[in-house]
Amino acid sequence: MKRLINYGVLFLALLSGTASAKIVLPPMFSDNMVLQQQAVAPVWGEAKADKKVKLTSSWDNRQYVTKADKDGKWRIDIQTPAAGGPYRLTISDGEKLVLNNVMVGEVWLCSGQSNMEMPFIGWGKPDNYEQEIADADHPEIRLFHVEHVTSSQPRSDIKVRSNGWQVCSPATIAEFSTTAYFFGRELAKKLNVPVGLLHSSWGGTDIEPWISGEYLRKLPAFTEKVDSVASLPLTEKVSPHVGTTLYNAMIHPLIPYRFHGAIWYQGENNVRRAWQYRDLLPLLITNWRQDWGVDFPFYFVQLAAFTPMLPEPAESEWAELREAQTRALALKNTGMAVIIDKGHATNIHPKDKQTVGKRLSLIARAQAYGEASLPYSGPMYRSYRIEGDRVILSFDHADGGLKAGCGENATGVKETGNGNELKGFAIAGYDHKFHWATARIEGNCVVVSSPEVPFPVAVRYAWANNPDCNLYNGAGLPASPFRTDDWKGCTRND
Repeated sequence: MKRLINYGVLFLALLSGTASAKIVLPPMFSDNMVLQQQAVAPVWGEAKADKKVKLTSSWDNRQYVTKADKDGKWRIDIQTPAAGGPYRLTISDGEKLVLNNVMVGEVWLCSGQSNMEMPFIGWGKPDNYEQEIADADHPEIRLFHVEHVTSSQPRSDIKVRSNGWQVCSPATIAEFSTTAYFFGRELAKKLNVPVGLLHSSWGGTDIEPWISGEYLRKLPAFTEKVDSVASLPLTEKVSPHVGTTLYNAMIHPLIPYRFHGAIWYQGENNVRRAWQYRDLLPLLITNWRQDWGVDFPFYFVQLAAFTPMLPEPAESEWAELREAQTRALALKNTGMAVIIDKGHATNIHPKDKQTVGKRLSLIARAQAYGEASLPYSGPMYRSYRIEGDRVILSFDHADGGLKAGCGENATGVKETGNGNELKGFAIAGYDHKFHWATARIEGNCVVVSSPEVPFPVAVRYAWANNPDCNLYNGAGLPASPFRTDDWKGCTRND
């Protein structure tokens, strides 16, 4: 597979347009781009100061006119139709620049660390990657890949691969995000619309570099670090592991490009500060929504299982991070794809990215696209009550009933268990010492008990770095790990 060339374009005039055109566009506006359907979509760029700029959209031949300001900057908000294409956008300040093969459909921002970045080739190699590359002939899907760049201050320019948008094909998909691609492929297939994927991620990064300085300063633990970064010259190289530096260079330049929602896969790097993640993830979501001026859908992936299994119940940093992610569901218009069943003891990068993309797409289809009856979540702990030596747990999203060991693999084929024995439940009494529990399904409840705990006060499920657990619903979606207690764990210190 031929490696994609990295041109690192910074606000250059698009090669697809007239070579002598004075209009300068950011790379988001190129041939093969996708505009969000049925929306007011901003288009912006540069021209000569005070120059009149005209834009014509081929789907309705409507002409928009504005005037560049004294710095040559201009913006036009266009009204997009229902999904379709290909179309043309013609932009002129006296000399025409034409963007061809423009589609109108669904656009999603895809960000995070290595499990979002994970490509088809090189270090990535998801399940069946060679065949997946060969089958990636999807002209209705368009790819926009942001390069790794840092900045001490918010920027308006952005570095991208291949001059802008690429048509999805075996020749263009190899280095793209597998999670984003499988998510987009599911949407394109189920919704029958063009899909644009804005991919901006960087492996091995914490969450705080993806948050703006303005918002990160709201947490006292980061104020000094943010001020230190902001004081650096724009030309000075800064680390991708420092707060705000990725937001400044890889997110801020995308504002205000219109998209429907965002998917996020990150958290491994914050495991040792899981308690702090309770603040950081909602802060990032709020930050980005404020920047774009809309409470867009934000769906994220809960961390998979990792590290060797332990024989007895224990505290777990990974479980606390998953709990912090779950708490972010309190924000409206959010969703979480649970993949606790797709991890690996020795590989922090699960290979089954097909299932990750599919479970994210289920949330989008149910919540963003109105398939209200579609099951999109596994069982979610709701409440508990204690009856003698038993704890009775109630769940939401028990679609089709609670099941033991009935998952779904990457090809959509159900994997069957014995249907009876539940694993992964632990129970504790007043001494706060957890013991493995017997758990059985009764309707949409799970009844938990242990002869070692005659007076139970708390239950945990899948509370481990790498739990042996098997609670699903009838739709084949796994239950999210949870605990009924709020006892001090192992990552409270910030």
